[in-house]
Amino acid sequence: MTDTSPPEKLVGALSAGLKVLRYLASASGAHGVSRIAKDLNINPSTCFNLLKTLVHERLVTFDESTKTYNIGLGLVELAKGSLEKASYVRLMRPHLQELAERHNVTTTLWQRTRDERVVLVDLAESGSTMRIHMSIGQRLPMYVAALGRCFAAYSGLNAMELRRKLSELRWEDGPSFETYMQEVENVRQHGFAIDNGNYVKGVTTVSSPIIDAQKRPLMAVSAVGFSTQFSSNSLKALHEDLRERCREATSALSGGTVTELWTEQHPALRAGPSPSREA
Repeated sequence: MTDTSPPEKLVGALSAGLKVLRYLASASGAHGVSRIAKDLNINPSTCFNLLKTLVHERLVTFDESTKTYNIGLGLVELAKGSLEKASYVRLMRPHLQELAERHNVTTTLWQRTRDERVVLVDLAESGSTMRIHMSIGQRLPMYVAALGRCFAAYSGLNAMELRRKLSELRWEDGPSFETYMQEVENVRQHGFAIDNGNYVKGVTTVSSPIIDAQKRPLMAVSAVGFSTQFSSNSLKALHEDLRERCREATSALSGGTVTELWTEQHPALRAGPSPSREA
């Protein structure tokens, strides 16, 4: 994880150019320089020069007939390199699919962003006609639901800071702060969290964290289903299976061994063997 704190001096032209790129990436179509400058509150002349530079670098295309700009293939090349490095998506894909099919749930892979939110980067659904549907790109507050307990466990925030964060969240039937903190401690001890209808009534979510070698939360995997479909035994089998997959991912992404890193972070697991996938 890189340091995202602002530098002592921002490079204004670079920030403005990135602002234009983000604007075009999120726009529904191509736009002219006047519209872009107005929407971004940039001087039209400055905006024009930024766009011309981005066109030269093949990050933006210019349509001569309509005098409009759009995202270019050069940006795709940059994204491709980034996606190739994000090997965790490919690493977790078969695990997500197997978990979804075995436990009849929707499984999701969440990555943290710098604005204290998480984004859904991959998912797998079961073949059931009745299932929880979610969309890649969906964003949630970092500390909400079962995945929130996982991120909170390794956030480094003290109780007062977490209480303030939780006061800003919206739940359908939120837990008390004391209960939430107990469940955060359960993540540290046992490697998983369960949200039984707190965030969305009637929906149960089980999550487990993926941490790096510096003990920071990188991602969380969540399994989501209707609360009525779970028995105590099926829920236990699910969280053990999910925890094992995240255990393997933590080892693979951190470069450490499962035994060393995972059991260091989850002391309650030291005494026994890894949970079986045949559970």
